[in-house]
Amino acid sequence: MVIQTIKLKNFRNYEQEEILVSPHINVFYGNNAQGKTNIIEAIYFAALGRSFRTYKEAELIRFEQEDANIQIAYEKNGRENLIEILLHQNEKKTIRVNDVKLARNSELIGHLNIVLFSPDDIIILKQAPALRRKFLDILISQLKPNYVHVLSEYNKVIEQRNALLKSRKIDTLEIWNEQLANLAEKLISYRQEYIQKIDEKIQTIHPLITNEKESIKITYKTRFTTKEKFLAVLEQNREIDLAKGYTTIGPHRDDFEILINHTPLNVYGSQGQHRTAVLSLKIAEMEILKEETGENPVLLLDDVASELDMERIRLIFSKIKDYQVFITCTDATVVTNHEDLTNKIKLYKIIKGKLEDVAKEA
Repeated sequence: MVIQTIKLKNFRNYEQEEILVSPHINVFYGNNAQGKTNIIEAIYFAALGRSFRTYKEAELIRFEQEDANIQIAYEKNGRENLIEILLHQNEKKTIRVNDVKLARNSELIGHLNIVLFSPDDIIILKQAPALRRKFLDILISQLKPNYVHVLSEYNKVIEQRNALLKSRKIDTLEIWNEQLANLAEKLISYRQEYIQKIDEKIQTIHPLITNEKESIKITYKTRFTTKEKFLAVLEQNREIDLAKGYTTIGPHRDDFEILINHTPLNVYGSQGQHRTAVLSLKIAEMEILKEETGENPVLLLDDVASELDMERIRLIFSKIKDYQVFITCTDATVVTNHEDLTNKIKLYKIIKGKLEDVAKEA
């Protein structure tokens, strides 16, 4: 899987730009607040139909403009493809893949597979479970289209059930419980399957990163595994849910836990251990996507030098040389000085939303 061109119009601070990218390592560098991350954000948006920086799509449209356009041309399985997204100030966005308009955002996911490394990833294992669920949901969604559908339906049922709880009109609560339990069982099954796959990968990856100093284990945390168990727990929690006005248990509250040397990382882990564990998690994500799709995902590395030391950066670079990669940084030597990437680097300097091709592939 290789991106060939990126076209932007009125996206963030780009008025109009067409980028012919390398199939290898693309490095976008320059001072802060020039528009480097906007390039990676555009690719991410084309892959998943949403930003990793904001929930407000209007913020993606250039100041004082009514709409914006993202076009990503890419090759997958030997075929040429085009994703086009039109963003509007006062209307729902329009998504087309190979000139076919998609009815739902969920239909976009899986066409262009990506893995994002960003400074915010460091907090995945530290903070609220929502971040860990998001990581898991994105991975599974890119591989299993049905998962996107099940997750969407589950969230709709949760909204309906919560509305009933708030209104205290619970005559039909059992009907919604039944629907919720059916969907919950499917979601948990998918998540447990992929947590197991991640665990198998990181059992090999993490010891290599830590020179055999650390063992690692990842487990999915839920209060139930079957529809029947979920229904029983929903009934047990009925009064609690009524008092709070929302559904207090379910996959929307589940989590996963990482143990380092048999100790919970989120409680006892150092900053360095968090960084290394997240790195193991991301490399596992790369490998799973590659194995299940038969193609390398596109890698997006946003300012990783700001959070990782040189040893961890070298480790990342040793893993990415066979992938197409988009890297943002303030100092290009972070990349160009790495011998594993020799002859594969294309540099672009960005100044105030203007892109300058400053070096040919070495």
